[in-house]
Amino acid sequence: MVFNYLHKIGWFVGLVLLQVLILNNVHIAGYATPFLYIYLILKFESDVPRNVLMLWAFFLGLSVDIFSDTPGMNASATVLLAFLRPVFLRLFVPRDTLDSLIPSIRTMGVFPFLKYLIVSAFIHHAMLLAIEFFSFAHIGTLLLRMVASTLLTVTCIMAVEGIRKK
Repeated sequence: MVFNYLHKIGWFVGLVLLQVLILNNVHIAGYATPFLYIYLILKFESDVPRNVLMLWAFFLGLSVDIFSDTPGMNASATVLLAFLRPVFLRLFVPRDTLDSLIPSIRTMGVFPFLKYLIVSAFIHHAMLLAIEFFSFAHIGTLLLRMVASTLLTVTCIMAVEGIRKK
């Protein structure tokens, strides 16, 4: 159990540093920015209580907010993702395998994991970018940034999943 938490803390620190130092500076065509730090929330076991997951999500988002100078934007989007994650798991995972599942390509299969990943990333990005824009005056640009960032984030997470064999 202690090793499990140390492992998660290591991922927490690594993903926050990667997001803040490198990925926040990546803007493909001015629209797509990968938000790889949500990978930690998406990879929690399915039997983790929602309150615990939301605490992890809050501190993860707050850490990114502190270093990115975005007051509460990442924290709110990540907490929303953590709140909705059990619903997404119930939607895309067969009922008999939901007891103690760590979402991955190997445990869920490629297409259910991809659907889970796309919906989760899109909801997170929709919340984050809607708060950032704080206006629907340029709805086309907002939707383009949501879709482009979601596709880039999904691509990055699938690459990490392909490299990581656990």
